[in-house]
Amino acid sequence: MELGSLARARGVRLLALESVDSTNDEARRLIETGERGPLWVVAARQTGGHGRLGRQWISPPGNLHASFILRDFGEAAVAPQLGFVAGVAALRALRAAAGDAGRFALKWPNDLLLDGAKLGGILLENVSVATGDARLPRASIAIIGIGVNCVEAPRGLPFEARALTSIGRNAPDAARLFAHLSDALVEALDLWRGGEGFVDIRRAWLDDVAYLGADIRVELPRETVEGRFETIDATGRLILATREGERVVAAGDVSLGPRRIAAGGAA
Repeated sequence: MELGSLARARGVRLLALESVDSTNDEARRLIETGERGPLWVVAARQTGGHGRLGRQWISPPGNLHASFILRDFGEAAVAPQLGFVAGVAALRALRAAAGDAGRFALKWPNDLLLDGAKLGGILLENVSVATGDARLPRASIAIIGIGVNCVEAPRGLPFEARALTSIGRNAPDAARLFAHLSDALVEALDLWRGGEGFVDIRRAWLDDVAYLGADIRVELPRETVEGRFETIDATGRLILATREGERVVAAGDVSLGPRRIAAGGAA
């Protein structure tokens, strides 16, 4: 694994490991011992990879398992926007690495899609650390975890998953994709500017999101909400048009709604 030229020029560092339980967990341990980034932690193999809500993330060799440590990103309140920053960067990296070989898209809140099937995901975490400054005693360090099925996709899931190898001979390997990703994330962070440029990130994210304007289902802890996917708001929350009126959703699992399935396809 190697960083892209822009990432290197910006002082981003790389820790490449053969095996680790989870790159996000390793990033957290490094933060707890003083690491503040910018640093990528990349592993050829994960033995305990996990996604959102602690769900298992299958991590065979050859796939991309990477986590980025970032400090000084702005106020803690804007930290959730980093998931959208990472999504924009990941889509740009995939297109730069694969060219026109695949149809890539984003799925709210944190999935990467290839031809409508799950290709990867983003896991955003924050670690609160002491600063030693009485005026601001605590600070947030962000961990941006990104996993991509480069050579193998998990089987037996309740949804379709796909690997980059399915696009044929133009499929990039994990190393090539990572070099593009490391540069694309620097560029996306520049665009975001600690939240000042979220309007531009939001626009770019909406240009590549799946199901926009479609009927979808959102699985919440205590209910399932159905409606038309209208947009995301200024903080990244999902806006649905339902029979009962507008519904704002902060987190949930999205799938196509029954009427959209009957119509025969994904956006």
